[in-house]
Amino acid sequence: MSEQKKKLATLAVHAGEEAPNSGAAVTTPIYATSTYIFANTKELCDHHEGVAHRMEYGRYGNPTQIAAEKKIAALEGAEDALLFSSGMAAVTTTLLAMLSQGNDIVLTSDCYRKTRQFSNTMLRKFGVNVHFVAPDDYEGMEKLFEEKKPRLLISESPTNPYLNVLDLERVVAIAKKHRIKVLIDSTFATPVNQRPLEFGVDLVMHSATKYLGGHNDLLAGVICGSEALVGAIRDCQSMLGGILDAHAAYLLIRGLKTLSLRVQQQNASGQRIAEWLESHPKVTRVHYPGLKSHPHHEVAAAQMKGFGGVVSFELDGKLEQISKFIDACEIPGIGPSLGGAESLIEQPSLMSFYELSSEERLAVGIKDTLVRFSIGLEDPEDLIADLEQALTKLG
Repeated sequence: MSEQKKKLATLAVHAGEEAPNSGAAVTTPIYATSTYIFANTKELCDHHEGVAHRMEYGRYGNPTQIAAEKKIAALEGAEDALLFSSGMAAVTTTLLAMLSQGNDIVLTSDCYRKTRQFSNTMLRKFGVNVHFVAPDDYEGMEKLFEEKKPRLLISESPTNPYLNVLDLERVVAIAKKHRIKVLIDSTFATPVNQRPLEFGVDLVMHSATKYLGGHNDLLAGVICGSEALVGAIRDCQSMLGGILDAHAAYLLIRGLKTLSLRVQQQNASGQRIAEWLESHPKVTRVHYPGLKSHPHHEVAAAQMKGFGGVVSFELDGKLEQISKFIDACEIPGIGPSLGGAESLIEQPSLMSFYELSSEERLAVGIKDTLVRFSIGLEDPEDLIADLEQALTKLG
């Protein structure tokens, strides 16, 4: 059966890995080597001329890494995928590979803080003009495209931390009209819930640290797309060096095999907990695209198969009171990541924006009353009971 006909759960287990022969290892081994030797000069020349495809040096690839890349490419329906040492390494290398001095880029305003920071500091330093637009302001987006003629649009979908969902079909139509590439960070969605390439998006990025790895025990990033685009980014990576270690690639392969099961459970728990939170008198607002109250619910329902395991919500209280609630939670740990087996909870105002004043945080859309809850694989009823007891400490 061809990979195109296999279901996602089957691809998650088998794609990218050789079918085991009798006596062979069922799992892809860890190739713990930095260098690959050649039998003779002819083999070396054949490699350089593309006659023979093989490994040369660890910065250019590793068999464990390649198996993980093939698995992710199959899951995303991409021609190629390239792994990095972290999600930010994937973002920064991709942008440096695609942009030149004088280029313009557009980012959605509700985006990961470090992506915004890199764009506002490093890219501006190198002469790239950076513009922001609200994730649902399609008229503003088109106006920017017409006026600035940017090289690239970058957005998450769903976004972090408010889980805004872009109408990918509409965005791609606008971008293609103006011959602009679209990069979507699909970390919150995963290929289980959404495959942006199917909507015509050019590149899909993941912080594989999160759902793809799924166990809070590795750092990795990945970019997926056409062979031509990913190949150009690969050339840049070989210079910048943000490569993935073989041991992390092995852990990623292991995590990917349960991706479908994990995300289905987190989808169900996320929906259940979001609905419960929305009914609680001390919760003033819940940000979750699976709720009809979410401004992008209809778009999300049309293009997503599930809404994920991150629920952001606002509480009735001040910063110090919200901290009391966070401290009272017994099951989730206080931490900045998401997508793992263990639930994590945080106040974005203190976790990621601590050095800013309340006014400065609000200027970039971060409220002191906001909580981000990454739901793990615990029983949702236990998580709800824990949230209930913690909310009593809110005062």
